[in-house]
Order: sequence, then structure tokens, then C-alpha cells
Amino acid sequence: MALAKSLERKSHLVPGKFNISELFFEVPKDYSKPAAGTLRIFARSVKRAEKPANVDTEKEKKQLPWRVGGPGHECRSPQNYAFVNPILDKGYQMLFLDQRGTGLSTPISAATLALQGKPEEQADYLRLFRADSIVHDCEAIRKVLTDDYPEEKKKWSIMGQSFGGFCVVTYLSKFPEGLKEGRRTVGSHVPLSVLEAQSSTEKVIKRNEVYYRKYPEDVERVKIILSYLGQEPRSLPSGGMLTPRRFLQMGLGFGFHGCIDDVHEVVLRAHTNLTDFKLLTRSTLTTIDNFLKFDDHVLYWLLHEPCYCQRASSEWSAERVGKTFSQFDLNAEENPPYFTGEMVYSWQSEDYAELASLRETADIVSTISDWPDLYSSEQLAQNTVPLYSATYIEDMYVDYDFAMQTAAKIKGCKTFVTNVMYHNAITGKAAEVMGELMKLRDDVLD
Repeated sequence: MALAKSLERKSHLVPGKFNISELFFEVPKDYSKPAAGTLRIFARSVKRAEKPANVDTEKEKKQLPWRVGGPGHECRSPQNYAFVNPILDKGYQMLFLDQRGTGLSTPISAATLALQGKPEEQADYLRLFRADSIVHDCEAIRKVLTDDYPEEKKKWSIMGQSFGGFCVVTYLSKFPEGLKEGRRTVGSHVPLSVLEAQSSTEKVIKRNEVYYRKYPEDVERVKIILSYLGQEPRSLPSGGMLTPRRFLQMGLGFGFHGCIDDVHEVVLRAHTNLTDFKLLTRSTLTTIDNFLKFDDHVLYWLLHEPCYCQRASSEWSAERVGKTFSQFDLNAEENPPYFTGEMVYSWQSEDYAELASLRETADIVSTISDWPDLYSSEQLAQNTVPLYSATYIEDMYVDYDFAMQTAAKIKGCKTFVTNVMYHNAITGKAAEVMGELMKLRDDVLD
């Protein structure tokens, strides 16, 4: 019996000669209890809008689903990704899938989560939004889309970035029979631990040092901004509060190409406001408000740590580890103010309007310790699905050593390693990354 059902398909043309189809599917909410309700999953399929003399049928195109990072982030429309053209040029058609709980796939917000009942019931519901359920959705959808394909055409290729790369390894562990090949751009599969949180914190410290070497004048500027916010936190257009700790969360983007310069622009703007007017203008507050999207992606806050746990609880791991580093002590006046990175904190429920009602739920989720395994070392050790991986030595979000440990566990994994790219290179340097991954696919290793 098919676990997924196709509900709707609408197609249209967009500039760039793309034919994009918008698809809705129905899948089980809980795959261990298929009769216990359903979720709707949204995806966009993209292929060339061309009419060659010898027309390839859809069945002759190689399907390639894309999984975005996160957790908790949806896909943009395909024409917004620079890597689409190189992939379509290789004869693929792509499927951009909004992972369950994101975008148009039964999205999770404070309001929709409240429909589940009390915080305990909300926490139980959130158990169903990790990588194991996501790859179940993908496999169920694959079977629907390829139902009338010849048997040799039913497998598809997959590709994922960051958390999406994590999902690729889960897919390899649980449903290798559905895969022709896989690609992942960063993404470790080491279960969350204090060691990993400590490594991530050390990476953030290094990126702060890079920031202040490039913009040494910002040490004093940031201190002035934090002093102002410490005396008078400001209301933000979204309804939240701009506090010193929230301002410093802008370091979340320090591991992206160009984001150090973006943070400097905000610091320069805010400092100039305080110099000229002794206040922050609405334009500046809006810029800061838009820098961090926790209100729009509550799943990221709720599951950012638990989504990597196996038979252990997260218990606000980064928050606990961060307290052991003096660099992040706001009361240590001799230190330059260090921005924080890709960490989530319990206090965010006080500073972000959309998170305010979710603190009890988040605390419950952080204490869950019976999370099931998300991958199988045994299956990965005997893997037969070709896997092509990109790993960045300077990645702030995925520890290089952990990433290489993951690659070593997967039989047949080919890895492109570089120290001149950052975490978002698949979008910032799409042509180079895709070129290297395609070389791994097309070349041989003697």
C-alpha cells in the first residue's frame, strides 16, 4: 500500500526557460502509526522548458531532490538557486522539497503548534519532525512519482546542504534501495555531544578574531551599542526586544561568504545613529530585526540541537558549553564583545515574540533522551550507493574533523576538500562547488 498520495500538480513557465511544477502530497504524520493522521508536503519540480526535436520523456530524466539546511527552513523557488542550471545541464530534473514543518509543508509556528494541545503534547508532536521522518517522506514521494516508471528508472539521486546533507546520510542508512547516487555539501553525522558544542564554540571564537582584525574600530563601536541596549532594550518591529545578547546573535552568519561585512554594516549604522541621535532609527531596528529569522522559523529554535540527538538529551548544550568560555562573558570589560554563532539559547523566548509561548515546550524537548538512531554505522560501512561530498576546512558550523569522520564511515564516499570556501558555498560559489562534485562523479580513482 502506498504511504504517500499525490494531491495536486500545477505547472507554469518562469524566466530562464524553467518549467516549474508545484506539487502537494499527503503523507502519514507518524510512519510507525500510518493511520494516525496525515501531513501535507509541498514540493517544486523544475526542468528545462525546451522543445528539442528528440524530446526526452520525464521518465528518461534523472530525478534529483534537493534538501535545504536548517532544520526548519523551506526551499526558495528554483530560479533563485545558482546551482540549478549546472544540474539541469547534466540531464537532471530537480525536486525542491519543503521538509515537513517548513514552508508549505504543514508549517510549524507558535499558533499551529498550539493546536496540538499542551506543551507535553506539542513536544510529542515535534518528535515527528527529525531526519528519520523527513527521509520517510522522501521515499514515500519517490514511490508515488515513479509508480509507472520502468523498474530500472525508479531510483533517484539526492542532494543536500548542511542539515540536508545530514538527511542524505540518514537516507543512505534507511532506504539505500531507493537511491541511484547522493551528493552532500557539508553535513556531519556525529550525534550531538558536548564535544561537538565545544568545537563549534571554538570556531566562532576564531571567526570573531577575524572580524575584529578586519574591523578593529568595531570593538569600541560594539561596546557603545551594547552599553546603550543594556540601559534601554529597544522594541523591534516584529514585537521582540533588542537586548545586548540578541544583538550579538548576528554572529550566526559569520561562517557565510560576505556576512562579516554585513555585520559590520549593521554595526556602523547603529553606531552612527547613536552618535547623531542617541537612539536607533526604525530603519536600523528593522535591519537588525530582519537579520535573524527565529520568529519565522521556530522549528529551528525548537529542534536545532535535538534533531541531532541519538539516545541522549540536548539540554541546551551550546548554552551550557558557552558559559565555560570567558570570551562570551559580557561583564568582562577587558574583552572585545564576542558575537555568538549558530547556537540556540533558552533565553530567546524572552527576546523573540514568536518564541515567548514556546519556552515550556522547548524545555521538554531538550530533556527527551530516548531519541531513536538516525543512521546505521553497519549499513554505511557496506554502502553501495555512490556518494559525492564537499567538505570545507574553515566551516564554522560543521567541524572538519567530524565531517571527515562521517565520510570515512561511508563506503565509497568521494570527498572534495578545500580551505577556500565557507558553509554557504553551494549558493555563494555554486559553479565551483558543482563543478568539483561533478568531477567526483565523472572521474575514477585508481
